[in-house]
Amino acid sequence: NTTLYVTLEPCCHYGKTPPCTDIIIEKGIKKVVVGLLDPNPLVSGKGISILQNAGIEVVTGVEEDKIRELNKVFLKYIKTKRPYVILKTAMTLDGKIASYTGDSKWITNEKSRELVHKLRSQMMGIVAGIGTGKSDDPMLNCRLAGQQLSSAVSMRQPIRIIVDTKASIPMESRIVRTAKEYRTILAVGNSQSLVGDLELLKSFNVEILHCEEKDGHVDINDLMMKLGAIGIDSLLLEGGSSLNAAFLESGSVDEVYAFIAPKIIGGEHSKSPTGGKGIQLMKDAIVLNDIEVEQIENDILIKGRVV
Repeated sequence: NTTLYVTLEPCCHYGKTPPCTDIIIEKGIKKVVVGLLDPNPLVSGKGISILQNAGIEVVTGVEEDKIRELNKVFLKYIKTKRPYVILKTAMTLDGKIASYTGDSKWITNEKSRELVHKLRSQMMGIVAGIGTGKSDDPMLNCRLAGQQLSSAVSMRQPIRIIVDTKASIPMESRIVRTAKEYRTILAVGNSQSLVGDLELLKSFNVEILHCEEKDGHVDINDLMMKLGAIGIDSLLLEGGSSLNAAFLESGSVDEVYAFIAPKIIGGEHSKSPTGGKGIQLMKDAIVLNDIEVEQIENDILIKGRVV
């Protein structure tokens, strides 16, 4: 005899759990308020019909916009089978991600970096290119103490994905040496130009993902489809300028987190967040909307969705 409020339409099929509709009917709930219809074709509208046919009052369309934001990863993945991608970049006031020598530690302040690690814990995978892998020798793990995470966020280590067309990652890199501790995927091309020892990499527990190539590099669209096919529903892209450009050009980026530090380093050869050829006309620029601006001590964070 109670009213049940749910963000998403109750499921009516067997998946990881039995149908939610069955237990709602069994328990005698008299009214169900549904925020959002489930886009999954196995459910869409069917869950509501089953409840209504059982004599349960159903109200739909409550707080839809907020619930779409809450479920943005699920909604994209269930419709496209491709991961939701957040491109994160940190730059100086003059738009540089490193000095001309390649030094980038650290552009942003400690609070901004803590927020990035929290983001890492929320996303299923983290992506970087082999350029970053060689120049920075990163760990690409989440290094937040448990007490720094809210109770709603569990400490989850992201799957590390390195885009490395020729499989040239050094065996002594921290990524390879810690692959038995953190799940690691190396996305390589399918050509005969591979230079790495794939069997040796596998012995370190590195998973090899063969992808189609485009212009001599891993095809990002093929990579996204293959990652989606193995169940990876969300990615934090922490690439260099080339990989960021490739993801943007392929239309694979959903959201951008741009951290801007009040520093100026100059240098015409210092890299910016996105490389590649770039656009010819301003009317062709990639546009963000739903903009949010946040100050993190002396840094500025600009968040927005790719139109």
